[in-house]
Amino acid sequence: MDGFCNEGNVKEAMRVLNLLHQQGIEIGLPRYCQLMKVIGEVVAKEEAKLIHNHLMKTELYSEIPVQNKVLEMYLKCGLISVAHDLFGTMPARNLTSWDTMIVGLAENGYGEDAIDVFNEFKKAGGRPDGQMFLGVFYACSTLCDINEGMLHFESMSKVYGIAPSMDHYGGVVKMLGSTGYIDEAFEFIENMPVEPSIEVWESLMNLCRIHGKLETGEVCANVVALLDSSRIDVESKAGLLQKQYLGQKPFGVQNNVRQYMAGDTSHTNTDKIYAHLKALGVHMKESGYIPELKFALLDVDDESTATALLAHSTKLACIAHLLNSPARTQLRIFQNHSHRVCVDCHNALKIISKIVGRKIIAQSCARFHHVNEGECSCNDFW
Repeated sequence: MDGFCNEGNVKEAMRVLNLLHQQGIEIGLPRYCQLMKVIGEVVAKEEAKLIHNHLMKTELYSEIPVQNKVLEMYLKCGLISVAHDLFGTMPARNLTSWDTMIVGLAENGYGEDAIDVFNEFKKAGGRPDGQMFLGVFYACSTLCDINEGMLHFESMSKVYGIAPSMDHYGGVVKMLGSTGYIDEAFEFIENMPVEPSIEVWESLMNLCRIHGKLETGEVCANVVALLDSSRIDVESKAGLLQKQYLGQKPFGVQNNVRQYMAGDTSHTNTDKIYAHLKALGVHMKESGYIPELKFALLDVDDESTATALLAHSTKLACIAHLLNSPARTQLRIFQNHSHRVCVDCHNALKIISKIVGRKIIAQSCARFHHVNEGECSCNDFW
């Protein structure tokens, strides 16, 4: 079981769990937690429900920390309604229960629900901790409501006596920057009462790239370079977002565990995927898709660059899932957590969802993008 968990092979790990269960052998809480962590990482929805059923038959399930782990697993898998049901039926909750729910909803793009849970917690007489405010900042960024976010930041120290940590300062910078308030984020950093960490400067640098604030981005890049030159790579200097290209860790299509890299031709159904992608590309352009040429790491003509963009791993994974899943079912794609989905792929997913009439859930940097009918839950800020 440990070996399968280390490989991320949850289906085989669950098979071992079933065999042990049939023989009346309990695996203990640490292994349950390990398995739930891996299930959340690979977004295995069915396995999440199965292990929950296993746990409910054990004495362990009566413990609040165990139920919190189940709640966290469901939220990592994007199973929002199931998580809501579990949270609502928990016989008792502790601070971690509320933290987990608020942060999980925010990370899935359900900012309004996250704020509602936060308000419910306060009305019940709860006293927020620092972790909860990180989720609140994230929720406000998904709602593009920086005014409420800044009010919550002020309330940390004034109302609850919580001294902001560097994580909180970084959370505010991300909240401001992700919603396009780059100048305000820069001013916030300049006025911080403590020395900003390199992570804070790096975060704003990447947000500047996203929103085209190249001048401010260069200032941030210079500071990052002074603090640690190894943090600045070719893409950072070129003003480009991190994205997938050959050599990086690939995207995968969940359940069938197919993995793809940009320009990938290693799969048996490669010809079918590229043919479908090419045909769909025509409909995409007719529906308003315009390739974001600046997101290609190629020094070639525009037509070749646009072709290369169409073969980004996100799009390959999406097309492969389209071809290998029942009609009208939702598509689920997950990406290595250290990389963002690029703007061009994000635009393409929105248009593809509208053309094929299917919901697409893409996980990137621990953030879920729920794409449906040409719209995304992130409101194009991430």
